Amino acid sequence: MAKEKSDNTEIEILNAAKEIFQQKGMDGARMQEIADKAKINKALLHYYYRSKQLLFEAVFKSAFALLAPQLNKVLNDDSDLFDKIRKFTDSYISFVIKHPYLPNFVIQELNKNPEFIQKLRLQENFPSITTFKLQVSDAIEKKIIIQIQAEQLFINIMSLNVFPFIAEPLLTALINVDKKKYNEIIQNRKIDVANFIINAIKI
Repeated sequence: MAKEKSDNTEIEILNAAKEIFQQKGMDGARMQEIADKAKINKALLHYYYRSKQLLFEAVFKSAFALLAPQLNKVLNDDSDLFDKIRKFTDSYISFVIKHPYLPNFVIQELNKNPEFIQKLRLQENFPSITTFKLQVSDAIEKKIIIQIQAEQLFINIMSLNVFPFIAEPLLTALINVDKKKYNEIIQNRKIDVANFIINAIKI
């Protein structure tokens, strides 16, 4: 019973922290605010997580633990290269729409703590592009796509998917749209990004 209560408290903390981090970001969030949201006192929050940084990492790892298996499955399934690009883009964008704090957190965290990604790499189901690289090589050999390094193609896919989330304030200003319209654009990118990449590489 005690362990179940402890597990429930931690889940409440992570859910509260995720909501506050989404609203205010890492720097704007306050531990007291998270404790209030989780309906616990600040001392108990610090019992579970000694610092805001550790709590932020826990929230990130919790979300990443949901995303990583999805991406890994897509990257390593038996679908052809073009279907893989479509599924990867759809999975990534759908996930980040639900967890919009993740891309900025990764950038911020890597700038402050480059070793953090090494911790992530040790996690089970950390995405691997080994199968993806073999498929790219095979598609080039069969003259289905142009000559391109698999690593370059993967970076292109990631860049086109990640950047609109990181640069949302700038992009909404540049293209002069409100939040609702921008969200519609992001939804459309699930298809548009995949089509753009496929049309750029296919022969």
